[in-house]
Amino acid sequence: MTSTRFGTATQGRQMASPRPKTRDSKDTLCRNVLIYGHCRYEDQGCAFNHKNSNSSNDSQPKKSLNVESPSFTPTQLSSKKSTFSTSAIPFTPRGNSTTTAPPALQDPGSTPFKPAQFPDFSQNNYDLNSTDSANGTSENSLGYDPFMSSVSQGLQSGTYNPYVEEHNPLASASGSYYGSQNTYPTPSQPLQYHLYYPLTPIRENLQPFQRAAFDLFLPESLREDLQKKSEAARQVLASQPGVQSPSLQQYHSLVPLDVKLKNTQGVFKLPTWVWKATSRKNGNVYCLRRVEGFRLTNEDAIKAVNSWKKIIHPNIVTTVEAFTTRDFNDSSLIFVHSYHPLSKTLAEHHFPTIPDRLRRTTAVPEKVLWSYMVQISSALKVIHKAKLAARCIDISKVILTDKNRIRLSACSIFDVINFEAHRRVEDLQQEDFFNLGKLVLSIGTNTPPRNMLDLRTLLEQLGRTYSEELKERVAWLLSAPQAQYKTAEQLMRDLAVHVDDLYVSASNAQDEVTSHLGRELENGRLVRLLAKLGTINERPEFDGDINWSETDTRYTLKLFRDYVFHQVDAQGNPVLDLGHIISCLNKLDAGTEEKIYLTSRDHQSTFLVTYRELKKQVQSAFGDLQKGNTKPQHPNNRAF
Repeated sequence: MTSTRFGTATQGRQMASPRPKTRDSKDTLCRNVLIYGHCRYEDQGCAFNHKNSNSSNDSQPKKSLNVESPSFTPTQLSSKKSTFSTSAIPFTPRGNSTTTAPPALQDPGSTPFKPAQFPDFSQNNYDLNSTDSANGTSENSLGYDPFMSSVSQGLQSGTYNPYVEEHNPLASASGSYYGSQNTYPTPSQPLQYHLYYPLTPIRENLQPFQRAAFDLFLPESLREDLQKKSEAARQVLASQPGVQSPSLQQYHSLVPLDVKLKNTQGVFKLPTWVWKATSRKNGNVYCLRRVEGFRLTNEDAIKAVNSWKKIIHPNIVTTVEAFTTRDFNDSSLIFVHSYHPLSKTLAEHHFPTIPDRLRRTTAVPEKVLWSYMVQISSALKVIHKAKLAARCIDISKVILTDKNRIRLSACSIFDVINFEAHRRVEDLQQEDFFNLGKLVLSIGTNTPPRNMLDLRTLLEQLGRTYSEELKERVAWLLSAPQAQYKTAEQLMRDLAVHVDDLYVSASNAQDEVTSHLGRELENGRLVRLLAKLGTINERPEFDGDINWSETDTRYTLKLFRDYVFHQVDAQGNPVLDLGHIISCLNKLDAGTEEKIYLTSRDHQSTFLVTYRELKKQVQSAFGDLQKGNTKPQHPNNRAF
């Protein structure tokens, strides 16, 4: 009796509840099939007919197994039902296993299962564009075309481009020849429609209320530094009546970079002047160093500059060319180098022209001295490998272009002016090491080069302030070569530990600059979008044109402009929200499905549109403008 009661309850639960049916719902074709080709609610209880979407499935009954599924072949036929046994054979995966499992006891009543050999996975038959889910079902069953499988395999698989309208792999290869068979579902994108993502790891965690508008752009300190360098590069002399700066061959707009009023003989034993000039060939700015009163007696001397043109190094100012001129009413030699704005020499940085009572008393950090030594040693390695010598390692000829970034600025000058003095390159290279040690000793002991008379006493003073390793390295540079010459490779091996410190700091600086650059990445895209909107809205020459009337799709673009830029609050004050402007422009460029409510200025017309529709209207209107550029303009048309 108990079994009968439970049996009745079980049968009651198996009976389906009655569902309301509309008239001829089974014979009515689903509208989703007519419009989209398939219905996503077919397996979720849609009551309409889906015969056309599953014509292949209606021709044959659904089966639980596929023809490619392995067949079940029992080893023995028995009418006795198999039951689960705790002494079944343990599972052993297939493979090249050397260990064998011990045989276990088998239930005589159970039937062992021997699966068939499955074919191995082959990458050649795998379609990357397949949209099958994990359970074997597909959201779009109409998209498969067996005749196009070979075509899609021959196409090059490109990366996903979020700016493309149609993400069909055949669109880029075949154009409009192949019709759009189906729309492949695009990869899932994040819902944040701004593209200002950090490109490098961010070390600080700021709350939303701690951020400001300039967080989307370059930091103010970096922007100010770049603007100062740009202003220095574009600086020109004030025009004076009757005074005109000379032009040297292709270089014009000369601006002196020396702050001294009277030049004296320095390292080169000749008066020199430094200018900034602009080239007529490419418009770039270069640094011109004039050696005053030098008469070139050998034409081969100036050819020595050709060897320095081939040397490109981050710690060497690139040499461009050299020539002679008489534009200064004398015989002068001009050297052209790359221009680094707002750079200053190490003499100006560490020994400024201020009274002694205001001069620095704190020592330079030891990491800075190691950094100078590593950078100059790296430059010497390249110079010596080219069978040349720097000959300009002086505190007045090494410039500081950025934070702890130095460059040798007067290379190739000694090779021309001292061309007649034939000296061995090996001896000149040994002088480079001595000058490097003298430069580090001068900065470390805060002693100008003209006061460095007793190097031994200064070396002892250096050892009292800095580590013993730095003292030994400077002493090695100042010592005379013994059995064999010093080499830049040997010096770089001794500085390997400090090279790693410089590499870490340079990598961190690069990550910071890359992060700042990522903030400016999408600004050009928004500017192009603003340019399109500006050229479309309120064109005066199309006032009476019915194809460009404000009652057409262009009217919604005008209302969208008011929605983005001309919003007011409840009191009628203008709303200046940069986040709202950037968010709306990014959504328009992405063409999202978000809907916005647009209202005319007289509050008589309202529109409910999506960003996707607005994007198509922008593209259509701008395309019409591009086509209109090729048409001949009539005399009565107004234009700018």
